[in-house]
Amino acid sequence: MNTEKVTARRLTAEEVSELSLQDGIFVSAEMDGLPLDCYAPASLTEPGKNFEGGSFTARTIFGQEIRVLPDNAEEPGIWVADKAGEEIEVLQNAGVLLNLALFVPNGNKESLESLYSAARDAFGAGIVQRWSEEVVTVPDVKVDLFEEPARGRKNASSQNRDRRALDIYPTRVRFMEPSDGWRFIVEPHKEVVDETPTI
Repeated sequence: MNTEKVTARRLTAEEVSELSLQDGIFVSAEMDGLPLDCYAPASLTEPGKNFEGGSFTARTIFGQEIRVLPDNAEEPGIWVADKAGEEIEVLQNAGVLLNLALFVPNGNKESLESLYSAARDAFGAGIVQRWSEEVVTVPDVKVDLFEEPARGRKNASSQNRDRRALDIYPTRVRFMEPSDGWRFIVEPHKEVVDETPTI
């Protein structure tokens, strides 16, 4: 675990309420809900002036959302860089985690191993790791994947529905999430046929 020492001071709830979304802060580092004995760079999820009691919510650069009561002495609190403060341990941003779903036509164990070896050669043997592996047979089929509002208009015909075309490969649906207020619609794929008369 790579950390660096940063000089910072703890903020009171009143000071946090003056922060904006652009202000850099440090909050307790967590991994899968388990607090680590150090801090992570973060920012508030909404301006501090919107604080109406309860806890402030911050999002770390690692994507974790943390709820904090700054004035609670039993909590790690919210910190900001300050040369007049004290030293705290801060997690470094060491890289990027990629979640990859790979489609291998006529895939077999040998082709998967060669993909893995190529990735290790490109990025280093200690960098590329397979955390979980799921081998799924993909059918030779296409579907039309659409998004449409979760609360559709009543009596709206299928021709006039407010929808957006997204994809035609069903296996990718498992790795996608619908937009807020929208839902997925999956239909058998229909090739677009241009029936414009030609001479």
